Amino acid sequence: MTNRICQIDIDERGLKATTPAIEQERRVAIFDLLEENSFGLPAREGRPAPVGPYQLFLAIREGRLVFDISTESGGRIGEFHLSLGPFRQVVKDYFQICESYFEAVKRLPPSQIEAIDMARRGIHNEGARVLQERLEGKADVDTATARRLFTLICVLHWG
Repeated sequence: MTNRICQIDIDERGLKATTPAIEQERRVAIFDLLEENSFGLPAREGRPAPVGPYQLFLAIREGRLVFDISTESGGRIGEFHLSLGPFRQVVKDYFQICESYFEAVKRLPPSQIEAIDMARRGIHNEGARVLQERLEGKADVDTATARRLFTLICVLHWG
């Protein structure tokens, strides 16, 4: 399949050190993303869509989320920037619910852990929905890909 990400890298310059839990979330998101994703670029200005698979470099620059995209062989396709504003509240909510979840796992019964996990998944889905809306006209992603990319956006927001 050509509409997919074959490599993903994160610009770590300026990022604060992460916790082991956040680092694990990042590794899992990248692994899952590379195992299965749907990422395509639309045709623009009368030109056909660049063909994938794609390399994706994620960064935060000047308060904006940057998607820098290249071909599988490293030929630069281009980049686009998204405002971080629409993500701030959902990222904050996601970090708070994750903290609750990690604490719950240590001391609460399974039924309460499950309830917190359901809320965590709901917020994660909301973050994926916001990302899909923000990517409209720039990149086409399915929900599972948007969820994994949202996890990586959270890693970039850490700290």
